[in-house]
Amino acid sequence: MKTRTVTRHRWEPHTVDGETELVRVAYDVEVPLPPRDWDQLVRTAVTAGACLLVTVSVIWSTASIGDLLAIVVVSAAAYGAAVAFDTAWIMCMAVEWLCRYDPPRARTARRAGHVALLLAMGAVFAHGYIADQMVIGAVGALVSALAKGAWTIATSVHARPLDERTQQWVAKRRAKIDGQRAMIPVRRDLLRSQALIAAERAALAGPDSSPDADPDESGQSAARPDEDDQPVPSGPMTVKDAVRTALDSGISDPDRVLAYVRKVADANAKAETVATYIRRAKLAG
Repeated sequence: MKTRTVTRHRWEPHTVDGETELVRVAYDVEVPLPPRDWDQLVRTAVTAGACLLVTVSVIWSTASIGDLLAIVVVSAAAYGAAVAFDTAWIMCMAVEWLCRYDPPRARTARRAGHVALLLAMGAVFAHGYIADQMVIGAVGALVSALAKGAWTIATSVHARPLDERTQQWVAKRRAKIDGQRAMIPVRRDLLRSQALIAAERAALAGPDSSPDADPDESGQSAARPDEDDQPVPSGPMTVKDAVRTALDSGISDPDRVLAYVRKVADANAKAETVATYIRRAKLAG
């Protein structure tokens, strides 16, 4: 049985001048060597081969399509645009891999990748046709097809298909979590909108709109009292009017007067302000 050497550490006492301390000491042990995972090696080789073919395809398509487009545009723009042909179907393959547990979305990416691949192959063949080298154009177009096929096979090696019931469970869980993630920017946008509305209202109200700026110009409210023993307001009123209405209705308790004022006139009315109006009303009466 094959083994391999592994370095480990342990604490051992070490004494110097009669004083002992624990020190960390390294030592080697032989452990069994696990058997080689040939399946993983083959998967890695397949993936590396697919990446190599994709790289060759991108280089060949870029050179071919770039030379074709350079007939009418500058070379830099032509070769830059040529990269888009193979990049399109490569991106679709990547999306297909990410959506491998979401069949509808993966199917859309797969179809888009096939369309992008056909366009790239057509452009390569068109280059051979323009150069009067149709055979070379056809063979060159197959390079992209081979790369696409190799990558599809490599993807199938790594894929782990789910049964129908598990697939439905994954879809429901993903939909729930995706909904929660989608609400993050929605809530952020709503909070931002509310802040803007509040800021605009504060700016339009002006500095003199505070209910404490002047007892005679307090905020107004059309709310109606719930208690039957309180007078029904006839319309918007100030704190002063609310105090007078409460006293005329037989409410003499300062706390009840304050509660009535806050209900029909100003929810933020101060007790001191109400008490002042009560004293003035009693002196005037």
